[in-house]
Amino acid sequence: MRKEDKKVVPGQRGAVQGPDAHRFEETSPVDSRPLPNHRARSAEERLRYWFDTTLTRGTAALCGWLALVCLALVVPVSTVLAWTDQRTPDSLGSRLAAVWRNTGQTMRLGGEVGPPLRVALSVLLALIALFYVSTLVSLITTGLTDRLIALDRGHARILESGHAVVLGWSEQIPTVVSELVAARTDRRRRVVAVLADRDKPAMEEELRATVGPTGRTRIVCRTGRPADPAALARVSPATADSVLVLPRDNPRDDAEVVKVLLSLSASVGEADPVRVVAAVRDDRYLTAARLAGGPRATVLDMDDIATGLLVDCVRRPGLSLVHQELLDFAGHEFHTVRDPGPPGRTFDEAARACPVSTAVGLVHGDGTVTLNPPRSTRILAHDTLLVIAEDERSTRLSVTPAPYDPTALTHAPPETPAGPTRVLLLGWNRRAPRIAARLAGSAPPGSALDIVAAPRPATLTGIRTVTEAVGARTTVLHRPCDPTLRATTDALDLARYDAAIVLGPDPRPGHADPDDRTLVTLVHLRAGERADGLRLPVVTELTDDRNRLIAPPAPGADFVVSGRLIGLLMAQISQNPHLAAVFEELLGPDGNSLHLRPAAHYVTTGRAAPFAAVAASAARQGACAIGYRALAAPDHGLRINPPKAQVRHWHPEDEVVVIGPGRP
Repeated sequence: MRKEDKKVVPGQRGAVQGPDAHRFEETSPVDSRPLPNHRARSAEERLRYWFDTTLTRGTAALCGWLALVCLALVVPVSTVLAWTDQRTPDSLGSRLAAVWRNTGQTMRLGGEVGPPLRVALSVLLALIALFYVSTLVSLITTGLTDRLIALDRGHARILESGHAVVLGWSEQIPTVVSELVAARTDRRRRVVAVLADRDKPAMEEELRATVGPTGRTRIVCRTGRPADPAALARVSPATADSVLVLPRDNPRDDAEVVKVLLSLSASVGEADPVRVVAAVRDDRYLTAARLAGGPRATVLDMDDIATGLLVDCVRRPGLSLVHQELLDFAGHEFHTVRDPGPPGRTFDEAARACPVSTAVGLVHGDGTVTLNPPRSTRILAHDTLLVIAEDERSTRLSVTPAPYDPTALTHAPPETPAGPTRVLLLGWNRRAPRIAARLAGSAPPGSALDIVAAPRPATLTGIRTVTEAVGARTTVLHRPCDPTLRATTDALDLARYDAAIVLGPDPRPGHADPDDRTLVTLVHLRAGERADGLRLPVVTELTDDRNRLIAPPAPGADFVVSGRLIGLLMAQISQNPHLAAVFEELLGPDGNSLHLRPAAHYVTTGRAAPFAAVAASAARQGACAIGYRALAAPDHGLRINPPKAQVRHWHPEDEVVVIGPGRP
């Protein structure tokens, strides 16, 4: 029976009553064993706690304990050495003196013996020397550490000249740096400096992974905002050979490109001949960027260039491979020849005198470029020859042109007006209105453009604008469906279309990779082709070149990676500023452009003939033949700038790559 004055409350079993009630041991509500925080401490834990406490007492305590530990180790060993040394006298004093000498020499305390004052003074001098040396080593170590930390932060200034400077960090950085490394120059050593608002070690690691071996080229990374003049000075842009301002990944950040160009103009000045190449995604910032960059800057409109290539590939499948070959430094690209022969010779004479390169234009003394000039054009004293060659040193002019059989030449059949076309556009982004307008505006009368895109407000507004702009020339039809759904592609009659374009959405922070939706749409489209038993020319726009390797394969498919395309173009222009006008004409709506035409237009097929015959036949028809494409080959082999003396058997399905007037 419980008493009221001695109640036992659950959870207090075993509690001590009475005067000693406050001296009780804590117990668990369900267990009477001591709590874990009251368990016995191990020797290791006590030693670790003692060491942590010692660290908090400052330098003096650390030095004291270090001296005691050293003495505890050195004195016994010195004693053993003194007592086992047969040269030491047997007297106790002599042995103690030997112990002291060994200890003093080991701990750098002098080790002098004799009167106590002499010993004390020797110890004092040894401590002074030890303090001086320790302080000197500490100062040197601290200075080197601070310097290494500053270098690791990427704040040091580089002192180079004739180097290439890359400002900013975007999807183009691996392409641009790789092409600058691969660029063939006369310099034995080359430096590429990268300035971006990122950690220096992270930039170096990513470039090592994406660029690979750099040979004689050294890549230097610096951390800082490119729009900050103080940070911009770290890469010495005034003494650089070229400066590349990369576009931002988001079109809304193009204002930052304008600010970088203003900062660059203020840092470099007007007198320094530094080539500047920049790019913007939104054409609303194009004029401001060109004004900020000044006359030395070349500012590219990314969307306009990508649109031109997409439309050309729709008109003539396979052109993306030609542009890829001309833009990267791995194959044959545009170069200028400063000695095109004696003044007064015609362009045709100079073109026929190039056995291993292809003459395609003239660069005049005022800097203007004439692409595919008339064959009778005279080359003036200050003109240079624009050629396609493996490198700038491989072009040599020959006295005797490569021979060919004139009977192999043919005449192109008369041009027949193209009939109406029907193009399928799957997806929508900010470039879609330009693509649709250029396709519809240049299509033959009666053509049609079918757009399959989700009915979003921006999409509907863009389609309405395109429809009003093209008028009755082209019928624009919008199907408000999601192109990533299989039901959407199954409902389409693919046999009605002459070509198709697959676009992805605009990239947005926090959202999935836009190429994901593009690849899904492309998979459904390829499945529809197989089901219908047809081959539809498809041009796909991607943002990441790695996704091109995993895309559904198809013979002769065109993939346009706008980011990589701009990176290649920027690298080319940085090495030769005249190429800006060349590619502006090739990818623009007017002037000369690249064409893929049947080989039968130039030579008799079914027989062998040298490429010199093709070049001569194209020249008579007002074009420059720069290569060929063997469609009968397993890989649809493309060859740019073959030697004029190369003889091959021309197949009826072969195509010749030419630069000529008009659009594909």
